[in-house]
Formats: sequence, C-alpha cells, structure tokens
Amino acid sequence: MTTVELVSVFTVDGQGGNPCPIVADASGMSASEMQDVARRHGHESGFVLPAESDDFDATFRFFVPNHEMEMCGHATIGALWLLARQGRLPGDTIRIATRSGPVTGFISRDRSGEPRVEITQPVGKTVPLNAEQRDDVLRALAVGPDAIGNEPLCNAVTSRVKTLIPMRSPETLNALEPSVGDVEGVCGRIGSTGLYPFAVVDRAARLFEARQFPRSSGYREDAATGIAAAALAFGLLDYGLVTPDDDEIRILQGRAMGRLSEIRVRIGFAGGRPVGCLLGGNVVLLATPSR
Repeated sequence: MTTVELVSVFTVDGQGGNPCPIVADASGMSASEMQDVARRHGHESGFVLPAESDDFDATFRFFVPNHEMEMCGHATIGALWLLARQGRLPGDTIRIATRSGPVTGFISRDRSGEPRVEITQPVGKTVPLNAEQRDDVLRALAVGPDAIGNEPLCNAVTSRVKTLIPMRSPETLNALEPSVGDVEGVCGRIGSTGLYPFAVVDRAARLFEARQFPRSSGYREDAATGIAAAALAFGLLDYGLVTPDDDEIRILQGRAMGRLSEIRVRIGFAGGRPVGCLLGGNVVLLATPSR
C-alpha cells in the first residue's frame, strides 16, 4: 500500500509554509495513482522513485491536482528532508533526476540534529514583457499602472517560467484578488506558468515579499513557491535590487493566505557571473503517514 506523509516546507517558526504530501517510496505507482494523491490532498505532491541510471541517486516526480509538473522546489526539499530524517539517503550530496533536468540536494544538520536542505537551480533568465503584455497582466490582476513599481514586468525562469510583477508596496501586493480564470488566460497568452507579484520589504536586508497565482494547478494561490522564488532572485539581480554576491535573499510568501512562509535563495557566481543558485527553507512534519 502507498504511504503518504505530509510535510510543510518553507515554514516560519514551525508555522505556515506550503503543505506537501510525500511518497518516499513510489516504486510501482502509475502516473494516475500519483495524480490521485495530489487530488485527494489538494496540494503539490512529491514522489521518490529509484534512479534509472548510475548518474543519479533517485528520480523525483511531481503532481498537482490537474497535471504533472516537471519540477517542484518545495516537494524536492520536503522529500529530501523526510528521507534524511529517516536515514534513507546515501550521503549528504544527492543527485536527483527530474523531468526538468538534474538537481543536486545538499544535506546539513542544525544544532538539534534536524536536517537542513538546499537544492540547486540553474542560472535564471529574464525577458521583459512588452507594453501590451504588461497591460494584459495588470487587467488580470485588476490593478492599474499606479499599483506597480518602476521596474519592468518580465518572464523569469530557472525551471519554469514565472511572471515577475514589481508592486509598489507590500500592502498593495497583499490586497490583490485576481480571479482564477483571468490568471489562467493571461498566463496562457504570455507563456507563463504563474504570476509572481512581489514587493520590497527591506532592500538593505535583502528581504522581499511575493505571492504566487498559478496558471492551472487546481487551486487559486500558493503559500510558498520555491521555483518562483529562485526565478525572482535572478530578477532582483537584473533589476539591481540586490548586489551581485552570494548573500542570502529571503522571500516571504503566503501572508494573505494566513500561511506566512520564508524561502531562502543564494545565488552562486563564477568569474563575476551568476551560474545558478541554492534554494532552501525550513521543514516540519505535519501528519503521521496515511495510506
């Protein structure tokens, strides 16, 4: 029988975060069975499978209620945290095959012995939207140009394309109430998998806040979205809102949902150029295993 364990990833003081069902041994499960887990729980779900080659330690698959995803940051972190806690990892550096490409996980321990997980993401790319696309996004968000900041809206990607929308303030950000249909429509037109409006909280402290409205996941909003936060980190670099170094960038999310979360990103550089990033955050166990 399939054992499903529920964790929450990117928590703040043990609260909030994004709930994630994990199947630590999905051997023999079909794609429809995996999607059924996501539908029953109503969240992005992660599934750990044996590696298909000696180049990797495991294969991860990810489903939301409506479809399979190529990559899910918080499900990857949650699965590695759970496996590390159970002593089921071959070491502290884990090579993972995903449908979006290889991911490496790094495991360390805090003072109490709890696992801490960071995962790699490739270098991000940003493409500014044109004026017509910008106005289309603003209509979907039901706001005017006065609600956004001076930086251009852009599509940004590490593993999946997210649309970055600089909001004038955290208050303006958390007042957004777009409809699911409007978000899905505009994302389809601009080639995005979700709208990721954000605001500066404390630029000197590298603290930002964001919200994620997914294109077609089966729910209206995400409490924490690692892949979007990774894309945002490179957007912040291009906007000049963070300095080009490997200091931690903290991104708050989920406040409007009552599930405040914190995602941590560190951009890596070689020869002064960004080469990728590490994505991490805190994890807690929410529930005993179910079947």
